[in-house]
Amino acid sequence: MMRTGADPSVAGGGKDRTSGRTSRTGPSGPSPDPIRRLAAGDVFSTLTTSRRGLPAAQARARLEQYGTNELPRVRRRSAWRQLGAQFTDLFAVVLIVAAAITFLAYRLQEPRDTATLQLAVAILGVVLLNAAIGFAQEYSAERTAQALEAMVPHTCRVLRDGERLEVPARELAPGDVVVLEAGDAVPADCRVVEAHELTANNAPLTGESNAVVCTADPVAAVSSLEARNCVFMGTDIVAGSGRAVVYATGATTEFGRIYRLAAAAPKQKTPLQHQVASMARRVAGAALAIGALMFAVRLPTGESLVPAFVFALGVMVAMVPEGLPATLSVSLAIGVRRMARRHALIKQLLAVEALGSTTVVCTDKTGTLTQAEMTVTQVWAGGATHAVSGVGYAPGGEVRDPAPVRELLRVAGLCCDARLVPPEGPGGRDHWRVLGDTTEGALLVVAAKAGLDPGAEEATAPRVTEFPFDSTRKLMTTVHKSGAGYQACVKGAPVELLARCTGLERDGRREPLTERDRAAVVATSDAMASQGLRVLGVARRGLDGPRPAQDEAEAGLTLLGLVGMLDPPRPEVTDAVAACRRAGIRIVMVTGDHPLTGEAVARRVGIVRGPDPVVVTGARLDTMDDEALDALLAEPSSELLLCRVSPEHKMRVVTAFQRRGEVVAVTGDGANDAPALKHADIGVAMGASGTDVAREAASMVLLDDSFASIATAVQLGRTVYQNIRKFLVYLFSHNIGELVPILAATFAGFPLVPISAVQILAIDLGSDVLPALALGAEPPEPDVMERPPRSRRERLFSASVVGRILFLGGIQALCVSAVFFWHVTSSGIPFDDFTKDTPVYREAITMVQAGIVLSQFFNALAVRTDRQSILKVGLVSNPALLAAGGFGVALMAAISYVPTLQDVFNTAPLDAADWAVLAGLGTLPLLADEARKWWLRRRTDLRKGVPR
Repeated sequence: MMRTGADPSVAGGGKDRTSGRTSRTGPSGPSPDPIRRLAAGDVFSTLTTSRRGLPAAQARARLEQYGTNELPRVRRRSAWRQLGAQFTDLFAVVLIVAAAITFLAYRLQEPRDTATLQLAVAILGVVLLNAAIGFAQEYSAERTAQALEAMVPHTCRVLRDGERLEVPARELAPGDVVVLEAGDAVPADCRVVEAHELTANNAPLTGESNAVVCTADPVAAVSSLEARNCVFMGTDIVAGSGRAVVYATGATTEFGRIYRLAAAAPKQKTPLQHQVASMARRVAGAALAIGALMFAVRLPTGESLVPAFVFALGVMVAMVPEGLPATLSVSLAIGVRRMARRHALIKQLLAVEALGSTTVVCTDKTGTLTQAEMTVTQVWAGGATHAVSGVGYAPGGEVRDPAPVRELLRVAGLCCDARLVPPEGPGGRDHWRVLGDTTEGALLVVAAKAGLDPGAEEATAPRVTEFPFDSTRKLMTTVHKSGAGYQACVKGAPVELLARCTGLERDGRREPLTERDRAAVVATSDAMASQGLRVLGVARRGLDGPRPAQDEAEAGLTLLGLVGMLDPPRPEVTDAVAACRRAGIRIVMVTGDHPLTGEAVARRVGIVRGPDPVVVTGARLDTMDDEALDALLAEPSSELLLCRVSPEHKMRVVTAFQRRGEVVAVTGDGANDAPALKHADIGVAMGASGTDVAREAASMVLLDDSFASIATAVQLGRTVYQNIRKFLVYLFSHNIGELVPILAATFAGFPLVPISAVQILAIDLGSDVLPALALGAEPPEPDVMERPPRSRRERLFSASVVGRILFLGGIQALCVSAVFFWHVTSSGIPFDDFTKDTPVYREAITMVQAGIVLSQFFNALAVRTDRQSILKVGLVSNPALLAAGGFGVALMAAISYVPTLQDVFNTAPLDAADWAVLAGLGTLPLLADEARKWWLRRRTDLRKGVPR
């Protein structure tokens, strides 16, 4: 039975008398005191649990009673609201208004012209098509994001019936006993009942940057957030270890309350969205202005009001890129999906934009450049080195001549908190893994290779107390019952451990540790570190009692030897580093490891190639002011390694790079990386081995933890931005081809338009939207990673983009204008005698429409690349684009030959000679652009001194 009392911190629906806030649901009735004021033993009884944790059946029952440990889902817009939002885009609004006015003009006409009604329907058809495409992409992208986020694990370690298990955080229930270690995200609101230098970062809740040292003792804090014996969901453990009992989960936590407030905040637009919105306003404004100008020009010629308006409307429609919203959303969605297939989960569109301009990558070593599976390769004891075979956490392999090092490995295995987890068989994980520190996992594996059973050794020498590792003394000590006495097992950094040793074990005997021995140990440690090995020293000493002081347990030690382990580099990283170098991206390794270890790994993967890299430690960074740091980073060609650095150092380096105008990507996996991940232009977290805090802080998550995925994501990010520019060139160049003939006819005094608004909309539907969508799916160009990063200040409509639009659009405009005027003047009919039913006029406007469609087909091929010849990338390498272009040509043929469509579009059938002329003129944009690309390549080669 659960106890009853008056504890508002664990009761549902009450008021906290000390804080005044509504209390949170818990598993028990009230207690006389808030949970923070209870002794650790009373916490267990109040929450109806024990130090062994909840029984599995009781945990399931509580989960059903209180619900899953999840924050409330943000209410997503319904499908109908998402569809309705597609009609609020500025381009859509302009077209809807145009359709409404056109329909009104049709109603006012006497007699009514069905062509005006057809125009209104056609405009609405374009709006509906864009809305359908945009809705489909947004809905699909949302579903994809949800599925990808589910791939990122969120787990925690709990005690169930005394057994330490790893369970999904959502399955936590009030009363669960959670095991906390440095780097863990706190999965729920918990009361600490055991703390070993446990330190938590409560900044997400309190805004205080200083970490809080936790205690298991009762406290008389005014509110729960001020209680040092409570830890909260959304915060993280930065040091030490401990255990805590869950008293609030999900929406009833402090973080749940803040989360609901944050979820209500409006979503911010990215810079790209702002650029597109600004472009839409300018284009819409220009379209309205030119349309009004054409209306004013036509009225003095004696044309009636409605026809003049319809003419002006055609000009306006010609300028509006109706397919832009749909193609933009498709391009971004395709980019996100491509990155997901390459193991990069994009959480923010801003990351897609920034990836294309990344200039510096500050990368972790462990897990990113390496496999994050520490493997012991050497054991040194008594002056001899023993090689170890096998890679990873699977206990396959052996220790050469294991007898002299068994005691060293036994002691090292006892001084571990990690646990090896075997493969789980069909449906589970199919490889060995480690729960806990990977270095300790490697020690357990090498002990097994030497014929030891770590579990059996722990049972024979049970642990009675411990002194956890901390970054100040760089040691960990455990005390075990050993026969009639007690033994301290110590492991840690060789230099720090050696300073506490007075003896050395050789051939099973303890000998005094001489200065010569110390020098030999240091030399051996440095030699192992220079090979890229992480080196740990192992020592022990006998004790009289089970509860020694820390200074006593870690003094007068006997050194057993050294263990050298290697985290093997990922095989794909070397090529990825080389690709980043070619792309003009500087790679800086930022690691907490020894400089020799860092340099050895950097050389293996190609970050360091020269003889004298710049290696800077955290201690040296502390002595440098901002000017000195800026000078250090100013040389982009220098090979820079930052070793033995803290999170503060990492943050400072990122800020210094940004101060110089660099676009910085930062990788991280620990909670202490969160500040740098948030501050970077692109924060990249590890999805497999990273902490929840790091993943939350990042804008991109690598699902495979590999640096190669960063290089691929940069390539795809550049491709997304390039593809956006490609279809901008494609859309706006043919708008010029539609607009110029209309303007030319007006100023030449021709009474009719060379192309009607209905024909323009047919072009937009048939040879505009679909090819533009296919361009959004264009694969990366072969040389995309050979170019330098783009400037972060560069705009979508740069001078080069505008120049290419005018270049290609001008050629199309000249060709179709020439075709039109050649056809009408060669007939010998005076301009004033032309009507819309004149056969020559119908043939001329059909040729203009067909000329634009054919030139757009070849224009789509031209804009696929910026510099590379289309022949090099392959004419058929984007089959979707060819299919879209073929559909546009087929639709144009139907408009020319099908009688019903002839009536709708006022067109006439074209003969083979007409099609041949138009096809020849249509190839001119492609041929001209190929000549432009050749000249650019030629100029680049001449600058580089490449012979041709």
